[in-house]
Amino acid sequence: MVKGKVIGFELNSQDPGKAASFYSNVFGWQVAEPNWGYHDVTTDGSINGGISKGPHDFPHGTRIQIQVEDLDQAIEDAKAEGAVVVREKMDFERFYLAYLIDPVGVGIGLVEYKETGVSAD
Repeated sequence: MVKGKVIGFELNSQDPGKAASFYSNVFGWQVAEPNWGYHDVTTDGSINGGISKGPHDFPHGTRIQIQVEDLDQAIEDAKAEGAVVVREKMDFERFYLAYLIDPVGVGIGLVEYKETGVSAD
């Protein structure tokens, strides 16, 4: 078992600009201009996240992002418990990311930071 902590959220929409406006105007979230189609979101003292246009395999909905120390092991453990991998491990500048659907249909993202001791905090 790999320990994990919730470090963020991702809101997927086919109209991310409208979603960004909604969350900014209703809840006062600070929504950044998009970078590669992804709007960073800062909430007031709670977990932060982002808003983006949903891809074909997850066109709309919310995914929590879970930080793990060993992404490969977390993927194997999740698959053994009935999860389905919808995006294999992707390599970004500072982290690795994979998307899964848990056994009851909830989308999650798994994040492993490349530098030891780095977290989303």
